[in-house]
Amino acid sequence: MSLVTRLSYVLPHRLLSSLARALAYSQRPWLRRRLIDTVTRRFGVDLSEAANPDPQSYASFNAFFTRALREGVRVPDPDPHSLLMPADGRISQCGTIGGSGQAPDSALLDRIFQAKGRSFTVDELLTDTRAARAFHGGRFATVYLSPRDYHRVHMPWTGRLRQTVHVPGRLFSVSPAAVAHVPRLFARNERLVCHFDTDFGPMAVVMVGALLVSGVETVWGGVEIPRYGDRVLTKDYQDRGIVLERFAEMARFNYGSTVIVLLPPGAAELAPELHAEVPVQLGQRLARVPLPVAADN
Repeated sequence: MSLVTRLSYVLPHRLLSSLARALAYSQRPWLRRRLIDTVTRRFGVDLSEAANPDPQSYASFNAFFTRALREGVRVPDPDPHSLLMPADGRISQCGTIGGSGQAPDSALLDRIFQAKGRSFTVDELLTDTRAARAFHGGRFATVYLSPRDYHRVHMPWTGRLRQTVHVPGRLFSVSPAAVAHVPRLFARNERLVCHFDTDFGPMAVVMVGALLVSGVETVWGGVEIPRYGDRVLTKDYQDRGIVLERFAEMARFNYGSTVIVLLPPGAAELAPELHAEVPVQLGQRLARVPLPVAADN
């Protein structure tokens, strides 16, 4: 286990993230320039893809970090049966829920593979046993966003927003080293669970916070994290009629983190070329939905 990962057990997670948020939103020119220049150089940010390629024109580091892409830089897979990758990044893990990332095990149909023999349950991730049951034996994909990536998350498939669940928790790093060594990491970190109803059944998109992540925002509710608390906060959207189309923006991170997509059994088959550590881009095929689909999906 690395020194940074060891230290993450004792670091004041929320204090550090609050300080990071203050820095990210600061409009002091010297600080904004220093932060943007440091991240651009260190992580090799490709500004040619940005709608605004001038790094010094952003009002704050956060405005730079959540920058939009040029139109046409990312496009959805043309096959209407393709369920889409929700973000740029890298596959942390993907596979069958209950199969250690591989073939299913009937005794472990509720477990999501994390790394190196570590796993956590769908129930732990969603904090809702009834909702979790619909995904037992289904498919999952965990996508890690590094600081160099586009930080807006888009819809894998057209869905009607049913509910969000803000789960308070720790803010461990979600780097590959931390994922390999921190047990049940994604079920321990603060997160926003977004439940959608689709034409193939339920779909969950989980925005997982991380150390120095200063916020998660959604297109329907604005800032969702940080709203630090000590209890689970559930919001019901069933009667609001909020429908987000396939490939539409749904949320954004204010620093690198992780998105987890959960699909029910039989809904879709993951693209065979996907496996741990494969780099991915928004809009590419994540899975294929075999059922008849509407033309606008």
